[in-house]
Amino acid sequence: MRDFDVVVYGASGFAGALVAEHLAGHAPAGVRVALAGRSGERLAAVRDRLRDRHGVEWPIVVADAADERALADLAASTRVVATTVGPYAKYGKALVAACAAAGTDYVDLAGEVLFVRQSIDAHHETARRTGARIVHSCGFDSVPSDLGVHVLHAAVAEAGAGQLTGTTLVVTRLKGTASGGTIDTMRHQIDTVRRDRDARRVAASPYSLTPDRAAEPDLGRQPDLVTVPAREVSPELRGTLAPFFMASYNTRIVRRSNALRDYAYGRQFRYRETVSTGTSPLSPVLAQGVKLGITGLFAGLALAPARVVLDRILPKPGDGPSESTRRAGHFTMDIFTTTTTGRRFQSRFRMTGDPGYAATAVLMGESALALALDRDALPPGEGGVLTPSTGIGDALVARLRKQGVEITAAESR
Repeated sequence: MRDFDVVVYGASGFAGALVAEHLAGHAPAGVRVALAGRSGERLAAVRDRLRDRHGVEWPIVVADAADERALADLAASTRVVATTVGPYAKYGKALVAACAAAGTDYVDLAGEVLFVRQSIDAHHETARRTGARIVHSCGFDSVPSDLGVHVLHAAVAEAGAGQLTGTTLVVTRLKGTASGGTIDTMRHQIDTVRRDRDARRVAASPYSLTPDRAAEPDLGRQPDLVTVPAREVSPELRGTLAPFFMASYNTRIVRRSNALRDYAYGRQFRYRETVSTGTSPLSPVLAQGVKLGITGLFAGLALAPARVVLDRILPKPGDGPSESTRRAGHFTMDIFTTTTTGRRFQSRFRMTGDPGYAATAVLMGESALALALDRDALPPGEGGVLTPSTGIGDALVARLRKQGVEITAAESR
């Protein structure tokens, strides 16, 4: 018996408050939610606002990210912890350890390769033993990518069409603002890889999050920053595809899902992520510009003089867009594959709301609710350090569809 079903850790921060707001408006009656963080005063302000808007009166749990005893007590009090306190490599390690030891399910918004690798190495076996499902990356990174391939594979399997080979995600529509938390995470990881050669090697490997690198198929180079003619991906596409900003993280989550499923997607499964630059004659130029821009941002954050300038203009952690801006955002991701039998399939993940804020709050909130309430619908197996598709899977797909998210997969004409 636990005191709570879900504890939102970091509920007084910008992202955490949005997750709490979603739960207050959409969690079924009777779900026991608590708000947690290091400042009781700030948590009380969030609680009061939620009470006024939604009539909920949720308890407060005060626990600092550096207080291992308080985090252990927090983990033992609830069935699921949903944490937005990052960068996770800096503030999140003790909470993962506490949840794994207590058999408590856990979701976060991590987009940090090194943190997730450390989590796997330190806590996967403990979580398997206790039954804890440690599910990283339950926001815009990387639910659309991971569930998009999940439903694509299901459609291929149902049709008896073989296995997936070359698979490409294309961001066909996107309107949103850059997340200050994501930028801060980038800063922290860049600083780490500059100091540590082993960390650079891990971050650069396309299989950095898989259980056993030696068991992976030899598919040659799989670069993250690619530009490709759109027709190469699907005959119905035009223009040139540019690299997607989060490809270097999302691709590793999807590859881990394939490995955890004993390569159900296929031993020839190659995965990359891109963004459409339109169909105008300038599309190839725009694609190269996007690639140079991403490269330049990473380089700028690594160089002290450039970082001083970038830190002044980039979004700050803890800040976020207005409610009207959050509502106006949206994104559409289409994933294309060719199977080992030569048939073509496509999945779509389309959602309204600013990707890094409004949409992410829904994705994370529903992930936590699925773990807390939908036990019979979760993927079979033990606990461990999992991915959205291997830890929550169809239970999350069903919940998101009820929230109006379009998640489809079918054979292409």
